[in-house]
Amino acid sequence: MSATVVTLQPPHILLRTEAGDRYLPLVGNNCWTIGRGRDNTFVLTDKWISRNHAMIQQMDKGDFYLIDLGSRNGSFVNSRRVSIPVILKDSDRLLFGQTELEFNCPDLVIDTESSISGDSQDFTATLHVRRLISVMVMDIRDFTVLTRKLDERVLSEVIGSWFRQAGDIIRKNGSWVDKYIGDAIMAVWFHGAEGVNSAEMIRIFQALKDLYEVTRELSRTYPLPFPLRVGAGINTGYAMVSNAGSSERSDYTALGDTVNAAFRLESSTKEIGMDIALGEGTYQYICDLENVHQIFKQYQVNLKGYDSPTITYGGTFNNLNTFLGKKLFSAKNQNLF
Repeated sequence: MSATVVTLQPPHILLRTEAGDRYLPLVGNNCWTIGRGRDNTFVLTDKWISRNHAMIQQMDKGDFYLIDLGSRNGSFVNSRRVSIPVILKDSDRLLFGQTELEFNCPDLVIDTESSISGDSQDFTATLHVRRLISVMVMDIRDFTVLTRKLDERVLSEVIGSWFRQAGDIIRKNGSWVDKYIGDAIMAVWFHGAEGVNSAEMIRIFQALKDLYEVTRELSRTYPLPFPLRVGAGINTGYAMVSNAGSSERSDYTALGDTVNAAFRLESSTKEIGMDIALGEGTYQYICDLENVHQIFKQYQVNLKGYDSPTITYGGTFNNLNTFLGKKLFSAKNQNLF
């Protein structure tokens, strides 16, 4: 099946108001957030919309998909509630709270013949694609000890606050939390097929720094038996991004060795006595930056489930602050943000 593509206007969301149509362009980035909070790309003043309600992300092939960010009242596409990310088609009707919008991308072509049955009355376009990604896994240290020493109500407040703020930080830095796992989070950043530029990596490390600062602040805010500590693993490589699970309960996630190794790298931080462990794939995209060799030292670790020793690069949050301060200054001067 072939099609002639004619670009009529840039992709956008159309918001119809009493004062006239408002065009919200989907250009200049690959991720746009929608919500009531002022930190969103598109701010909608509707009391039924959550502060961080939804996100639209563009894939490297040009497809756009909508992700609900755990909103209270849900996100809807053509009157159907979104529970997992869905691919958007030209003229799709979106509903957030009581605000109706229309997605417009006239030159967007979606091939769904292999994954969707045309006569199905309840389907979601499934996404199966091999992508270059970076995975961050962050874990709260000594969490089991904390649960034994802390009142359950306080513990719930602390962890709930950490999860909420972590989600805000990661969204601000171009991703979303893919998994909340007990005392850990997993976040995924998508990259283009041509590789990863330094600005993309800096955003990931900025998220890492902000997560560390939030954790420290929680220790000062709540009466904890000991200060909260976190460890993190970051790995970059190819993985399959897809909807896993049954049609009744799908789970949109990244799968593969890149993801598994990120979890194992986080665990290895205890073995090497560091706060952060980078996979070789991640390190190769930052190794040419200034002073990186002094910040991240090479280690050899035995990751669970792997037959041979693995090379990792470990560092501390204190050194990360020094490293990141210089890189952010340079990136802003080059208009990378």
